[in-house]
Amino acid sequence: MDTLLVIDMQNAWLNGDTPRLHRAAVITRINHAAQQIRAGGGKVIFIRHCDAECVPGTALWQVDSDLRVADADTFVDKTACDAFADTSLRAQLQATGTQTLFICGLATEFCVDTSLRAAVSQGFDVVALSDAHTTGDRLHLSAERIVEHHNWVWANMAVPHGRTLKVQTVQETFAAPA
Repeated sequence: MDTLLVIDMQNAWLNGDTPRLHRAAVITRINHAAQQIRAGGGKVIFIRHCDAECVPGTALWQVDSDLRVADADTFVDKTACDAFADTSLRAQLQATGTQTLFICGLATEFCVDTSLRAAVSQGFDVVALSDAHTTGDRLHLSAERIVEHHNWVWANMAVPHGRTLKVQTVQETFAAPA
């Protein structure tokens, strides 16, 4: 089974003071990827970060309303950059027989990167959706360069024997309309 992880696409991070690179286009691509995964019998899991700023149950903690959430989708709440750390994510993936994880979301250099690396190390094949993750400008680097850098690193990263890590656009992966 294929599973799409949508990481931290929450009001607190998307609608705050830091503008997100290609926000609307990333959301459109995530919605398309989710639709394709569901249509193929796969699972969509929304990962939500929880902390003092993003308290469970509050409006800031909610997934952005532009993302389409289906009744069969599930949620995993986390408190660290790694979506696997002290969460039920691995158990959910094992219960569904997930082999391949498609990863997208926010922020590229924090939770997306950390969760992607953890997924490969924990025995999953991973597809990083190269145009469906985002971040904001940082003091030392623009958001565009951060995304570009991480896509390059992931495409060139050594992974455990028998595992795969692909970096592909949503269109390459799901034949999305151009």
